Amino acid sequence: MDKIAVVILNWNGVKLLEQFLPSVIQFSEEATIYVADNDSMDNSVEFVQQNFPTVKIVKNTGNYGFAKGYNDALKNINAEIYALVNSDIEVTKDWLKPIIETFDNEKQTGIIQPKIRDFKNKEYFEYAGAAGGFIDKFGFPFCRGRIFETVEKDNGQYDENRELFWASGACFFIRKNVFDELGGFDESFFAHQEEIDLCWRALNEGHIIKYNYKSLVYHVGGATLQQGNPKKTYLNFRNSLLMLVKNLPKRGLFWVIFLRMVLDGIAGIRFLTQGKFSHTFAILKAHFSFYCLSLRYLKKRKDFQIQQYYAVKSIVFLYYIKKLLVFKEIFNSNQNIKN
Repeated sequence: MDKIAVVILNWNGVKLLEQFLPSVIQFSEEATIYVADNDSMDNSVEFVQQNFPTVKIVKNTGNYGFAKGYNDALKNINAEIYALVNSDIEVTKDWLKPIIETFDNEKQTGIIQPKIRDFKNKEYFEYAGAAGGFIDKFGFPFCRGRIFETVEKDNGQYDENRELFWASGACFFIRKNVFDELGGFDESFFAHQEEIDLCWRALNEGHIIKYNYKSLVYHVGGATLQQGNPKKTYLNFRNSLLMLVKNLPKRGLFWVIFLRMVLDGIAGIRFLTQGKFSHTFAILKAHFSFYCLSLRYLKKRKDFQIQQYYAVKSIVFLYYIKKLLVFKEIFNSNQNIKN
């Protein structure tokens, strides 16, 4: 069994592999590197085989998205630690060492996220992960270094290792035994928020999720599905509701989901006022899909859920009404955030 396997999920991403795979190979001496291909229609597999012969290929039989794509690929990979890395990630020297050290020294830590900065603006955090994630009472995710559309410059303000609620799927380290225990990602999600769902389930099982600032990567973001794409809106809104059904504490379950759906409706109206009609339709479609799937997801609930899952009651209220735009401002005015 390998100590660590770096697994890059790919679908028609030959240009990204050409640009970013060299940095992974250069700075990952400790790891075995895999490209897990989701049945690409371009020449991704041939390109890797011809130009990077040390990289191993795992071929999936279809485009299964992030969740099933990784689930199927990892069945063929045997390593103590999985490093699930987006194809648009540039890694840096010694990025794996602090991660391996943390796993070796902290046996309860099951998942780790590195510091994620923006590849296009390298002094700033990147939207999809930044310095680690949390959620509010209604399941809205936010990060240290990024709340909604406000992304902070990295001035070292989050340079301490600490526990998180969720780690970004853009660069996601997990012990194999934890991944197997949890049954991997929820394949019905296809893509988006499946890593938050997995992290929530890991916390329910007593595992710890950590941020390690000494490991640094740069992420392009949106290389597969752009931020303004209505499909992304649909998946985010639908998957967030499904995640709440699975993982919320029993007490207040339906009340929280009802209020969350009201907030979704307000978001839909906001999209209408901005002329983004396709996004409003995407939210309506997400809710309809949620109605169809909700009974199935109620059956997925486990016997135990952590009670204090949220960092603040409403990140929407704090950001849009109180105008607290960065994590440290919210921390200073809300003592609900765990240290």
